[in-house]
Amino acid sequence: MKSEIVIHEPATGGERVVYATDVLIEAPNWSPDGKFLVFNGDGLIWLLDLTSGAKPQRIDTGFATTCNNDHGISPDGATLVISDKSETGQSCIYTLPIDGGVPRRITDNVPSWWHGWSPDGRTLAYAAARDDGMDIYTVRSSGGEETRLTDGGGHYDGPDYTPDGKWIWFNSDRGGTMQLWRVRTDGSGIEQMTNDDRVNWFPHPSPDGTAVLYLAYEAGTEGHPRDRDVELRLMNPEGGGIRTAVSLFGGQGSINVPCWAPDSTAFAYVRYARP
Repeated sequence: MKSEIVIHEPATGGERVVYATDVLIEAPNWSPDGKFLVFNGDGLIWLLDLTSGAKPQRIDTGFATTCNNDHGISPDGATLVISDKSETGQSCIYTLPIDGGVPRRITDNVPSWWHGWSPDGRTLAYAAARDDGMDIYTVRSSGGEETRLTDGGGHYDGPDYTPDGKWIWFNSDRGGTMQLWRVRTDGSGIEQMTNDDRVNWFPHPSPDGTAVLYLAYEAGTEGHPRDRDVELRLMNPEGGGIRTAVSLFGGQGSINVPCWAPDSTAFAYVRYARP
């Protein structure tokens, strides 16, 4: 399988491949200073300097060597958050220095999959499967008791904060099909933001607050599989104005986590070669 990390500029439609490999890689995050990307591959976390010709360098995550594609970088750029099952057997959220180090466990309960960091750096948003279903939760970035934000049946996933810290976007099939929603950070004011025949996942508000990027599967798709014809779409932050930015062969692994450039002029994604 060939994987390519691509940088796309929505204003021009221009693209460039910054890394290609025969290894399965997933989910690029863009550093807050704009200098590098972080992604996962073979259960490890890698840093790619965006200097021309740079090669990925492994970030030392200690015992955590089964990292999945739910990882990210703190707003101040100092801390990496990962989701890994090496210690617990199920996905668990940890933090460590961005340069590498010993992971510190954040979520007491598993499985938990990280997806968003509040703009002030104090709170993490994540999807978690508990006894009564899959919902959206938050927890202090230093750890502690988790707060459940959603409750209404169905599958909830992919939470990510708006840059003003007032809303968390997510995807859910609570209305019958997988669509995009948002909820205030205290769990109130839930609103449906898309309602179409696509299967919509992983919304990411841009840092400047002018757009939301998300992954759109063809109608009837179950879950969020890899190796599908999909679209990366943009929409207005208050709803509507949906337009296709990229059509690609991808899906799972393409944009699971925040992937915008800090100046909002571009986003990074992964596409895969057809078999």
